Amino acid sequence: MRRSRSPALVPARPVGPTGDGGGLLPKRELAAAWGLVVLIAVPAWVLTIGQARDMGVEPGTMGMALPLFLLLWVTMMAAMMLPSMAPVAISWVRGIGRRSSGWTRTGRTVAFVCGYLLVWTAFGLLAYPALALTGGLVDDHPTAGRWIGAVAFLLAGLYQLGPLKNVCLRHCRDPMGHLVRYAGFRGPARDLRVGVHHGVYCVGCCAGLMVVLVPLGVMNVAAMAGLALVIFVEKLWSRGVLLGRVVGVAFLVLAVLAPFQDWMLPGLEGSMPPMDDM
Repeated sequence: MRRSRSPALVPARPVGPTGDGGGLLPKRELAAAWGLVVLIAVPAWVLTIGQARDMGVEPGTMGMALPLFLLLWVTMMAAMMLPSMAPVAISWVRGIGRRSSGWTRTGRTVAFVCGYLLVWTAFGLLAYPALALTGGLVDDHPTAGRWIGAVAFLLAGLYQLGPLKNVCLRHCRDPMGHLVRYAGFRGPARDLRVGVHHGVYCVGCCAGLMVVLVPLGVMNVAAMAGLALVIFVEKLWSRGVLLGRVVGVAFLVLAVLAPFQDWMLPGLEGSMPPMDDM
């Protein structure tokens, strides 16, 4: 017997592009959903900028213990990633929650977002020792920062042009097929699993871009804003794949220039004053 598609997963009036798969939400629901994203993302940016103003731009972990680093890291990821992952979250909640009450839908949305941020927390656990290592090397050998920066830009550029980036970016740009697949998930932790699954693809899509925070500085607000814009456009613009490749080539050029241009490596140039004093 031929299995019909669930009507709960078929969008009613698609409008506007969300990648290769097209629009997923009616205008009224899209406006309300983006309003909610703004309410979440703006405080995250305010907290991130406030912390950056106090700490300045320094190499490595800037002396932070792991719990504080992870707290700031998750706040940064929420600020940078929520706008670009919103179409998937909105479509998932709308598709499976049409017959749910408001509080139930809210709970499922929270579970999805928690699963998503859990993956970025795990990525932060890997980033912390890497940053601690680079910070220690720069403290012991100040000139090593030039070569660390060159390697970071090189790895980021190669990743941007590599096959794993392409696979993960296709997932993030065309989520509808994956949302239908997620409908087969069962159990009370279903929404958490969906958030984790999508978060893994998102990390795979953005890992190369996160690497450049080593030479640019983890608390460099200008760098974070630029990367957030690249991530957003990569996922939602019709030519986002081309943009990702252009950014990859740009990183390779920076890898060649980095050993000779100290100004390109603010995150590896030793302690700098807070932004209020610059």
